[in-house]
Amino acid sequence: MVAIVEEELHTDAVEVEEDHADAVEEEQQSGSAEEERHTDEAEQEDNPKSTAMRRRRTPRTARELFDALPPLPGFRVEVIEGKLIVSPSGTPEHFLTSDELAYALRPLRKERGWHGAHGPQICIDGPRYSLQPDYVLWPCDCKRWGNELLSTGVIMVTEVVSPSSVRDDREEKVRLYALGEVPVYLLIDQVAKCPSVTVYSDIEDGVYRTIDSEPMGKLLYLPDPVNFELDTSIFME
Repeated sequence: MVAIVEEELHTDAVEVEEDHADAVEEEQQSGSAEEERHTDEAEQEDNPKSTAMRRRRTPRTARELFDALPPLPGFRVEVIEGKLIVSPSGTPEHFLTSDELAYALRPLRKERGWHGAHGPQICIDGPRYSLQPDYVLWPCDCKRWGNELLSTGVIMVTEVVSPSSVRDDREEKVRLYALGEVPVYLLIDQVAKCPSVTVYSDIEDGVYRTIDSEPMGKLLYLPDPVNFELDTSIFME
């Protein structure tokens, strides 16, 4: 019995020695792996691209997701009230309407030294919502948030209503552009039962206090800072 115990103990001792040898070997391998890991980390720290990749994280908000998106040609991408909204950029007729407005305002732009273009992004100052109007007027010194025009520096924004944007253009954006202190909001509504053109102005307490609307085809005065009489017949097909 004792012999058996001793044999068992002897056997166990051999196994312990073997385990010890295995542990040493594993420790050496672990040390080599650790050295290689430190070397890789050092190389990554020297590589700005690798550092940026390690610091990249999953977007947590609609705004962060918007900032991380690549360009999406053919789509309008906006951030409204915590929602990322992606929609088709419009029909040819839609673009023609904003193009007619751009042509009508060109002499005024040249006279005042303003810029005007289709679809630049507008950052609503404060909540940082990002909107993409159909046409924007802005001065040369307009402040920006990254590549976006800051709403408080813009002169006028224009939306051309399409069947898919009725609620946003007629309601949501009226409130958001006023919140962003855009002095003049021009709404061209060709899909209404009675097509019309409406101008919102005179902001007080974050709300447009003056609303002037004319049937499509009539003259419509665009108030300061634009100060221009617009012939809305240019939008009639």
